[in-house]
Amino acid sequence: MFGLGIPEMAVIGLVAVLIFGPKKIPEIGSALGKTIRGFKEEMENPSLDEEQEKEQE
Repeated sequence: MFGLGIPEMAVIGLVAVLIFGPKKIPEIGSALGKTIRGFKEEMENPSLDEEQEKEQE
């Protein structure tokens, strides 16, 4: 995954815990997951606004 091994991932995780604290990490992960899920859904099904704009032109 992006050329990162276990030691690099551990260091990134440790830095994240030090910066945000252990209580904020699940909240950040949840928000990131929702953002990625929304992005994937939008890529699969373009919004109605874009379709309406195409029809009006």
